[in-house]
Amino acid sequence: MAPPTQSRRRGSLPLDRLIVGISGASGVQYGVRALELLRGTSVETHLIMSKSAELTVHHELDCSVDDIRQLADVWHPVRNVGASIASGSFRTKGMLLAPCSIRTLGEITSGVTASLLTRAADVVLKERRPLVLMVRETPLHLGHLRNMVSVTEMGAIVAPPVPAFYTKPDSIEALVTQSVARALDLFDITLPETHRWTES
Repeated sequence: MAPPTQSRRRGSLPLDRLIVGISGASGVQYGVRALELLRGTSVETHLIMSKSAELTVHHELDCSVDDIRQLADVWHPVRNVGASIASGSFRTKGMLLAPCSIRTLGEITSGVTASLLTRAADVVLKERRPLVLMVRETPLHLGHLRNMVSVTEMGAIVAPPVPAFYTKPDSIEALVTQSVARALDLFDITLPETHRWTES
């Protein structure tokens, strides 16, 4: 397992880095699938998982937190607010939060960040880099909707994982893959697994 802030990759600096955050909402497989899809690309992944996300893993997946960390090039403990990704001078393509819990959305919207997960998101916003939030909640009350409006006005993209049935998915994995691939499109990351209307 790559230790915090140290990449497995060797040689020249990567052209692209993407922060992948996983919060405690149901749907941790979205973040895991993003890491899996990016392993075969030139994108260096930086993973942060909230403590709630680590608990959710045991309920939803047949793997361990350590297995998920192994998928990332670099992983950062959620309490390490001194990590590289906590600074705007550390260049990235942005951050994908998959899934994004309502609590995490609220922290980002307020600007009162309590962990590296929301601090990294705040940095991405202040540096005017893409922040994509795969918000996982339903139904939504007015407070949730107002936070989504506010974070959109701040520059983030709210992209709930909505299934695309025109792809005729034959498994849950296919649904997850398409949702994640479309989210990665928002960072101009093109993957062969992406199904496109009238093109696939």
